[in-house]
Amino acid sequence: MKTSAMLDSLTSLALALPAFCFLFLSSCSGNTLTEKPVVAFEAKATTGEGSIWHPERKSLFWVDIEGKTLYEYLPGLETCNTWTFDRMVSTVVPETDSTVVVSLQNEIVRVNLLTGANEHVASIDDVAGTVRCNDGKCDPEGRLWVGTMGFGAPKGAGKLYTVTRDGVVTVKLDSVTISNGIVWTADKRFMYYNDTPTGKVARYKYDASTGNIEFDGIAVTLAEGTGSPDGMTIDRNGNLWVAQWGGYGVYCYNPQTGELLKKTSCATEIHGFELSAPNVASCAFGGENLDILYITTARAGLSESDLAKYPQSGSLFVCKPGAVGVKATKFSK
Repeated sequence: MKTSAMLDSLTSLALALPAFCFLFLSSCSGNTLTEKPVVAFEAKATTGEGSIWHPERKSLFWVDIEGKTLYEYLPGLETCNTWTFDRMVSTVVPETDSTVVVSLQNEIVRVNLLTGANEHVASIDDVAGTVRCNDGKCDPEGRLWVGTMGFGAPKGAGKLYTVTRDGVVTVKLDSVTISNGIVWTADKRFMYYNDTPTGKVARYKYDASTGNIEFDGIAVTLAEGTGSPDGMTIDRNGNLWVAQWGGYGVYCYNPQTGELLKKTSCATEIHGFELSAPNVASCAFGGENLDILYITTARAGLSESDLAKYPQSGSLFVCKPGAVGVKATKFSK
């Protein structure tokens, strides 16, 4: 996700934020969250990322990028299965009840969860080791969309790709800096996408049959001092839930208006919850009814004194924010 100078600048901003911190707002209902986010699984992830609910396994997958580890959180047992790799691993999507597909630094692989065996799907250009994969998800047709970023986050070094099951890799966007959260609307007309340093959520017209996209404007501009857009999910009402790195939380927006959804129109009425984790990297709805929000966090960019102040950084959190998500699309195209 973030590295070097980019991390330092974003983290400095995070530590200066006010103490209302971890913000969760209900989707269109007007009611604020009444359940405080709690640690579901205590971890020391450098960058916890890529959270996604596996509908068949009824479990939550996520990764620690620098830790080169894939996690499967088992809610009933409150523990995790893990798989480790020889390179950074940045995102994961479900495929079958016994396989998932993950992005390594420069490769997309299929992981057999029963044997741990990896199968090559496609190669991603790492530009002589200067670029790596980052966040991604499957579109409504089952194509994998995965983005890249340069080490140190140089401007415009990354791209956004689609990958199909037969290994065809197609560039969809060029000159991306930190490719991150991506979601699609239920009617398959629009895609929303985060290039983190822009501080904005972009909207694209989306053609499900071809996978073609066309820029259609900015859906959300984050308020100054609330962090930067990282991972993202969408609820069944079409509202965006954005994990904000340096923002202590997940923020819910109406993408039609760009408004931050809140109890009233008065910002001072916003209710939130303090969480000991400034850098929030991804979020995903899960559970039997898709009404539980899982949140991954990071230790990256925090000093020893920061970590003493925010010791839960790197853990997996959970809450019930009063919204319902949508089922994740499996890798199938």
